[in-house]
Amino acid sequence: MSTAFILIAAKNIRDTILDHESELESLDREIGDGDHYINMKRGVSTIVEMEADLAGYPPDAVLNKIGMKLLSTIGGASGPLLASFFMGMAKVLKEKGDESTHTYASAFAAGVDVIRLRGKADLGEKTMLDVLIPVSRQFTQLAADNMPVPQICTVLITTAEQGMQSTRDLIATKGRAAGLGERAIGHIDPGAKSCQLMIAAVCNLLLEAKESLG
Repeated sequence: MSTAFILIAAKNIRDTILDHESELESLDREIGDGDHYINMKRGVSTIVEMEADLAGYPPDAVLNKIGMKLLSTIGGASGPLLASFFMGMAKVLKEKGDESTHTYASAFAAGVDVIRLRGKADLGEKTMLDVLIPVSRQFTQLAADNMPVPQICTVLITTAEQGMQSTRDLIATKGRAAGLGERAIGHIDPGAKSCQLMIAAVCNLLLEAKESLG
């Protein structure tokens, strides 16, 4: 995953989030604080605007710079968590020093683990982790099995979708939705939806790149 790919992926993620404005706002009105889409839009737009400053740096430095910027850009609970994710990934990439699928799986897992620890949340609590943890586990396993990137992407898209849909039947124990108790059942978590969209955007971009290369 080169710096050029990260910058292209950032644009795809931004466009995907903007395309789903009404859906994300609707989900957040139902069980959130009502500012999720605004914060996500601000964050993804800021990353795209950093393109000139990021070009020329190695991937680990790019991800770390993105994380630092998000700390001061995205409001609410999502900002520090997403910032930590990028910085957690950057640390592993710098330590490993290669661009293998195994390394990126390890980096993704590290980023997710930082979110889990910082947010003091885990699987089954109706948060973004209900998407990120299953995707991370699948990514790690598939990379260990040396599965080709296109197959990995296809599986991860499905895994993210399933994780997002699973939040519909969960009772929230974190954030504003936790105060709703059973009334939150039947509603998809907006953070989980955003993560599903972002994962799908990156995976689809990788699939398109592989197809164009034959």
